[in-house]
Amino acid sequence: MTKKNTKRILRIAFIVASISSLFFVPWLLVKAWILPLPDTVQEQLDEAIGHGFEGMIVYVDQAGQPPQYFASGWHNRESKTPAKPHALFKIASISKLYDAVAVTKLVNDGRLSLDKTIADYLPELVGRIENAEKITLRLMIQHRSGIPNFTDAPNFWAAPTETYEESLALILDKSANFEPGEDYEYCNTNYLLINKIMDDVLGYGNFQFIQEEILIPQNLNNTFGSLSEVNIEDVMSGYHVGYPYDLKTNDYGMHATAEDVGTFLRALNDGSLFEPGEQEIYASIYEYEHAGWVPGYQSFAKYHNDLDAVVIEFYSTTDPKLYNWNLSEIINNRIVKILKRQKSS
Repeated sequence: MTKKNTKRILRIAFIVASISSLFFVPWLLVKAWILPLPDTVQEQLDEAIGHGFEGMIVYVDQAGQPPQYFASGWHNRESKTPAKPHALFKIASISKLYDAVAVTKLVNDGRLSLDKTIADYLPELVGRIENAEKITLRLMIQHRSGIPNFTDAPNFWAAPTETYEESLALILDKSANFEPGEDYEYCNTNYLLINKIMDDVLGYGNFQFIQEEILIPQNLNNTFGSLSEVNIEDVMSGYHVGYPYDLKTNDYGMHATAEDVGTFLRALNDGSLFEPGEQEIYASIYEYEHAGWVPGYQSFAKYHNDLDAVVIEFYSTTDPKLYNWNLSEIINNRIVKILKRQKSS
């Protein structure tokens, strides 16, 4: 099947699934919410597979206990390979946490300034991005720039862009959504530009910097910048409702195991990821948890202070109306309730 035909099928599937999902999924959300809470996390995963997820992975790092690994469903539906707790997964926007740490380290080293603007770093975009002279690096990191989001372009996920230039072209010369600093709107264009700025300042790809300054010191040996760096069989298959094919061959950026994401998140929250002076910078610009979504893959990374626990959840099924996202959040909350009950018993 050609790439052109694949994109056409995906576009049609998005439309059909959007219509059909309206009639069924909301009742499933109610059911998932009211069901009696299982005794174990593994039982909750198995229940989630019964709700329609093809596969799921959970990693729990709770203080005073050995790490816990859970998996249910399929690693690969076609080959009937069971889900693997150490599989690689497309972590999507969780990667923004790594980007924010990289920016923090470059700011602390004096190579970047949070108060410099797009005009300072990317002067070629003056007149092409509204308010380029006012939008600082700080505002982009915090999603307060007002720049339009390139992934909001019509039918974007049916035929995603593949390069910086293609992605940027989707928002050039468009009006700002709001004045810089006056509102908040989650925007992937911010991090598209941040990555370009880091590349230019470093003189090489910023993922190499992330490897050298974050991954290697933390022994995160199962975190990769792109699909090209991994064995494809190690990647958990991803599925989108209404689209018949495995999406694991689509390259959406960073891949990691749940354990690697959990180790990173623990170090981010306890401060061991930072050199002197860096934690104060990071705390002033970004958050300590994140979630991610690309077709076929939903991911959640969160530290729960009351449990002193990092919980990472991966789901290998998405849908056009994001009902599976809402379902995932219900299941995530139930997993935390189970952990709390186990801690108090």
